[in-house]
Amino acid sequence: MEKKMHYGTITEALEAFKNQGFTIDFNLEENFLTHDNEKYHPEDFEIVDVYRYEGATDPGDESSVYALQSKSGVKGVYVTSYGASPDNLITKILKKLH
Repeated sequence: MEKKMHYGTITEALEAFKNQGFTIDFNLEENFLTHDNEKYHPEDFEIVDVYRYEGATDPGDESSVYALQSKSGVKGVYVTSYGASPDNLITKILKKLH
């Protein structure tokens, strides 16, 4: 079994994922993952790893970093906040990921 790493900050997690080849910084637009002018169908991706960061004092500091990889080998990350009221678009797209 692969050992999961725990990072002290989101920056550390992003750097570790970058070193593993997750170099694209995805955004969400409509029902797509996007980067530059490219649109990707979320159904073509799987969540390889998730890192959740909980702020020590402020619930607004709670975030998740998703390491995503497509069937064709495209690798990147998506960073989102999480908490009591997640964005409906984010929730819908993340449910499409495998």
